[in-house]
Formats: sequence, structure tokens, C-alpha cells
Amino acid sequence: MKKFKRSARLVEMTQYLLARPHQLIPLTTFAQRYGAAKSSISEDLGIIKEVFEEEGTGELQTLAGAAGGVRYIPKMGREQALDFVSRLCEKLSEPERILPGGYLYMSDLLGLPGFMQEAGKLFATAFAGKDIDCVMTVETKGIPLAYATGAELNLPVVLVRRDHQVTEGSAVSINYVSGSHKSLHTMTLSRRALKEKSKVLIVDDFMKAGGTIQGMVDLLAEFNATVAGVGVLVESGEVESGQRLLQDYISLATLTAVDAKEKEISVAPGNYFS
Repeated sequence: MKKFKRSARLVEMTQYLLARPHQLIPLTTFAQRYGAAKSSISEDLGIIKEVFEEEGTGELQTLAGAAGGVRYIPKMGREQALDFVSRLCEKLSEPERILPGGYLYMSDLLGLPGFMQEAGKLFATAFAGKDIDCVMTVETKGIPLAYATGAELNLPVVLVRRDHQVTEGSAVSINYVSGSHKSLHTMTLSRRALKEKSKVLIVDDFMKAGGTIQGMVDLLAEFNATVAGVGVLVESGEVESGQRLLQDYISLATLTAVDAKEKEISVAPGNYFS
């Protein structure tokens, strides 16, 4: 057991907590790890808690009693959230993102680990008080966002596939109708991937009318599972609320208009701040 100076202990404890979000850590773990008295550990945690709250990093929850300890809850403050959403809207408004047919190129943003980590932390903040067992998304572009959210919530990620893979074992498949194109598609989920009666947080990179997400909701019903929440990185603002198949969700940005001729993209903050 290595003896730490207090300054080094504070740094190491902070890193230990950040790497284990939503995990209850007994004070004895820190006391034994650093060879320090519980009273000293408590004082250190008080300092870390104050810094976390001042910087908007998150909060430390302390549970008293023999089975107690400390738990780090990642959260993003309003100022940080506004900054992230502003940068997201700015990046999405770049004219070179326009693709033929009025589609928007987003794969580069989804491939930025740090950027996705911020988005995941924002969803973790929004759904921190929910009772959730896992995070779900459909392949493929929503995967980075789902794993970022799962990491911040310390939850496993469940991937819904478009086509059944023999390596997945027996699976449940359903047909669903695209909310925007009214075309029929199939999605499938391995029976081993999700436990019965799980509470699931659905996340996706883009939502137009909500057909794909509604398909996942219907798929969850086959497992007697429930939806704990829905989070989307970007939603289309061109779909009227009456045409949207989903009403209860949180979005970080809203794509309001794409003018391919004038090379102009209009993006506004989503309903996260509503």
C-alpha cells in the first residue's frame, strides 16, 4: 500500500471517482487504498464535492451507515450545456454538410470521442433521476452516442440490428414503418441481449418522424420491457408535431431547414432547455 501526500491523494481520488460513475464506493475502500483515516478521507471528499459542484462536473452523493459510501453522479451545468449545444448547432450549420436530397452529413461528429462524451454527459444529466437498466440504439450511426451515454451512466449498451446475424443466436424480429417515408423495414434483437422487464433508455443520432424509435419501442414490448426515456442528438423541425410518432423525448438540437440551392442550414437548440 503506497502512502500518498494529500495533494496526490486528492488527484488520484478524483480520477478514481470519475472512472466509476454511479458506483457506490465505501469509504473503507479509499482508507485502505491510501492508508488514511476515514476522517481524512471524508475531508478530501468534501473538497472534491465542492470543486465538482462549482465547476459543474457533477455531484457526490454520500450515503451514511455501514452499507454507505460515496457515489459520483456525472452532470453538466446549464452554462456548459448551452456551450455544447451552441457548438453542436454551429458545426451542423456548416454548408458543406449538405448532401444530395437535402440530407445532412453527421458521421464526422459522431466519430469524435470527446464530442460524443459531452453529448453522453448531457443525456446522463437529463436522465440521472430515472431508474434505467441499459441504453439502447439501432445500428449503426447511433452507436458512438449510445456508448458515450452508457459510459456516463455506467450502464450496458444494447444494439438493435437491421438484419439478423447468426452469431446473435435466437432473436426477436419486428417490422416497422418509417415515419417519414412510410416504407416498411425490419429490426431484430437477440433474446440474450435484453432481460425481461428491463427499463431502457433509447438514444439515437437523428429523428425525423420517429418511426425508427417507435420501432424500438414496439420491439421492447416483445421483451416486456419499458421505455425509461428517449434522447436524440438532432431532430428534424420540418415535421409537424401531429405527424410525429413520438412525443415524449429530449433533443439537443433541431434541424429547422436545409436549403440545398442556397447552401444554407438552419439549426436551433433542441427541447433540452424547454
